[in-house]
Amino acid sequence: MSFTLAIVGRPNVGKSTLFNRLVGQKIALVDDQPGVTRDRREGAGRLGDLDFTIIDTAGLDDGPRGSLTARMREQTETAIATADALLFMIDARAGLTPADKGFADLARRAGKPVVLIANKSEGKHGEIGAMESYALGLGEPVAISAEHGEGLSELYDALLALMPDQHRDEDDDEEHDEEEREPEASRAIRVAIVGRPNAGKSTFINRLLGEERLLTSEEAGTTRDSIAVDVDWKGRHFRVFDTAGLRRRARIEEKLEKLSVADTLRAVRFAEVVVLMMDASHRFEEQDLRIADLIEREGRALVIAVNKADLIGRQANLLSSLRQDVDHLLPQVRGVPIVPVSGLMGEGIDALMRAVEEAYRVWNRRTSTSALNRWFEQATSANPPPSVSGRRLRLNYITQTKARPPSFVVFCTRADAVPESYLRYLVNGMRTALELPGTPIRITLREKANPFAHKARRKS
Repeated sequence: MSFTLAIVGRPNVGKSTLFNRLVGQKIALVDDQPGVTRDRREGAGRLGDLDFTIIDTAGLDDGPRGSLTARMREQTETAIATADALLFMIDARAGLTPADKGFADLARRAGKPVVLIANKSEGKHGEIGAMESYALGLGEPVAISAEHGEGLSELYDALLALMPDQHRDEDDDEEHDEEEREPEASRAIRVAIVGRPNAGKSTFINRLLGEERLLTSEEAGTTRDSIAVDVDWKGRHFRVFDTAGLRRRARIEEKLEKLSVADTLRAVRFAEVVVLMMDASHRFEEQDLRIADLIEREGRALVIAVNKADLIGRQANLLSSLRQDVDHLLPQVRGVPIVPVSGLMGEGIDALMRAVEEAYRVWNRRTSTSALNRWFEQATSANPPPSVSGRRLRLNYITQTKARPPSFVVFCTRADAVPESYLRYLVNGMRTALELPGTPIRITLREKANPFAHKARRKS
């Protein structure tokens, strides 16, 4: 089992910056504004030859019972309880504050090994603040600069003293390589849950997990980071990403929201299946359609979840009505799975997970060249491509170049003259004949080389 470290401390001391440094990626949002991190985030950390699980937490802060601040602190306390050791961080430039002293007592009462980290220690002011931290009674501070990567060798020594058996060797590398070569069937499917703010994404994931893992609130914009959680559903592994809500670009003004949106877009590009969650009482608004179009352009498998379906009652024709709306408004993903769900009541979860698994299977589908060309010959015979400027267009044959999403190459004459309407005809035919409902389909036109071109060049 991996050794787990939790980074704790008051807001804006640099916890997320150190988290990003240890995981080797800028995946946690970082900003000068206090309180950016709200949910706890886990990552695979490495420092030298030490491997561990690292948890980034919200800043320790007090708030009224039941408030968002109080629930953020509960998330941090959960991280403290699950960790093997704590990295208690202070801001050396700001020096000790009463909040630091109070939260140092909390860390001490946890009964876990504590490494005191004095961040932002570069310069004279940092050195003075690091010396002040001895007053916390947590031992000798490790002076670092998470932003500039200074002091990491001292941090390595402190961590090595906590986990002396965590040295990596060649056998560990071989085991790591075997894990990377694990069969496709046992890999976790990466699923991003996206949608407009307050569509119920975090509530649904909490219901899926069976615990209050993610912060929820009636206030829109509660989620800021894209938080990944692991889900096992009927023997299949999923890695589900909760994301910040996507508003129209014209409404995004604050820097922090821009960072959150960029993090959501990164989660979409990283995902294999994207669940577009919309509010049942305000479905298919313009922003929903824009998000669906973005997902299609990124080439991700798509599932549409209509959340809060319990609020609109038991409509007998709800699903058929939704199907008509989707096929009319989103013809580029015709046949996409649509699932009414209720994150609050826990309804539709099994149906949605089955739809995700099926969408993933379709997204990975490959078709043999022989079967593909049998369909292609029938399609072009039933509706030949139009003549352009009195000259006939010839489409010779088709082949699939890759999956994820299904991508095809059509070899033809005069590729630049084939109209977009005819390509749409081919795509719609593929969806039905090759059983590719809802998934993005890519067709590239390629002109065959003229075997007599060299003779024409000789004559000239």
